[in-house]
Amino acid sequence: MTGAGMSGGHISQEDLTLHALQALSEGEAVAVRAHLRQCAECRAALAEATGDLALLAFTVEEHPVPAGARERFLKSIAAQPGSVPASATKAEAPKTKIVSIDRASTRQVSYWAPRAAAAALLVIALGLGAEMMRLHDRLQEETARLRQETALTKQLQESNARAQEVLDTLTAPAAQRVVLTGVKMPPAPSGRAVYLPARGALIFQANNMAALPKDKAYELWVIPANGAAPIPAGLFWPDWAGNASVVMPQLPWGVPAKAFGVTIEKASGSNTPTTPILMAGAPPAAGE
Repeated sequence: MTGAGMSGGHISQEDLTLHALQALSEGEAVAVRAHLRQCAECRAALAEATGDLALLAFTVEEHPVPAGARERFLKSIAAQPGSVPASATKAEAPKTKIVSIDRASTRQVSYWAPRAAAAALLVIALGLGAEMMRLHDRLQEETARLRQETALTKQLQESNARAQEVLDTLTAPAAQRVVLTGVKMPPAPSGRAVYLPARGALIFQANNMAALPKDKAYELWVIPANGAAPIPAGLFWPDWAGNASVVMPQLPWGVPAKAFGVTIEKASGSNTPTTPILMAGAPPAAGE
């Protein structure tokens, strides 16, 4: 299909008609079918062209057989090998049963029958093509819907799993509950930590925290009981009321804590705490 076959981004009426008659080349037909899958307006125009062609097949004016054609046809049959000579036909005439035939009716049936069949086949073929395009569009819609539902289901499962993990940490009997208090800042900032060493689960809530410059952040630290280096447990920035939290940071499992602390670090965080320590707290001893 040449560039002239497209008008305003749509297939021209001429190319639609040729497509309905299956008169386009294979390459042109492929391009037309690809456009029809995306363009409802051109599909409607194709359906209209198909109806017009079907109507035309049933309304073509009949033309009479040219004069002398019948005689030439009979002579050509007589000249073929194996044809019956005219004399033999005359000799056997008395034995032949003559049947009267309505030639006008016969001519009309012979004229319309192939055209009606061709029109019917054209309508069926185009109808099947349109149905295949509709089924293709329906399949794409169902595939997109299933993908969306799968993504939503996965997101819901992840949210439920996280909520369950938070609940388990808050209610676990083995969780350590720590209150962190400010050292020198009035009003004194405070913080509460709930820590489950076996699962590396930590939930921290801070209050009365002072605002920080944009290039600074508060950082929470876990001080291991075995004397190892402090473990960074997450950055946080207080809201306008001085409240902030750290929920379920990525921590190693099975590390008992000797204490917890909060420092001010650069906005990207630090691998080691920077003094001074603004808040500190230790978990209660066993049995307390």
